[in-house]
Amino acid sequence: MPQEPARTARIEARLAPDVLALVKRAAEIQGRSVSDFVVSAAQEAAHRAIEETEIIRLSVAGQKAFADAILNPPAPSEGLKRAFASHRRLIREVR
Repeated sequence: MPQEPARTARIEARLAPDVLALVKRAAEIQGRSVSDFVVSAAQEAAHRAIEETEIIRLSVAGQKAFADAILNPPAPSEGLKRAFASHRRLIREVR
């Protein structure tokens, strides 16, 4: 059986009585301590929050449009050409 990592940090939270009762009930249903339940729930929520910001989900139509834009990029607009030329001048001045 793998050894659990040592817990070295402590966190406190103030809960409304009805929220605490809900958390206790959920922990009981899963046969876990309130502390274990809260840590697990917080970890799952943290993973979800990070995933939502790091992973882009596209519909099938969005995937096709993305792939098409990469495989067949549009010609650069006049504004993009000016920006590129400006960037090139700036880089030359810095060097």
